[in-house]
Amino acid sequence: MERILEIYEVAIMNIIELLPQLRKLKRADKLYIMQFLVSELAQEESDLLRPDLSYPVWSPYDATEAANTRLKALRKSEEKHDA
Repeated sequence: MERILEIYEVAIMNIIELLPQLRKLKRADKLYIMQFLVSELAQEESDLLRPDLSYPVWSPYDATEAANTRLKALRKSEEKHDA
């Protein structure tokens, strides 16, 4: 845990040192860095989904158990309100 805190502190120090330098850049350079970071984030997201796998998707259709649970909660709420 101590090692994680050390890494975090170094990262914060690096960010604190980096931000003033970024502010000094020209607009085009800032846009390039922003494009680079967005591209990096997009790549990380695309790594989460693999094309050779299938992923289950929940749908509200035929979700009668969820509807019944919600209806019971609604009725209970109405009973408390009417009392």
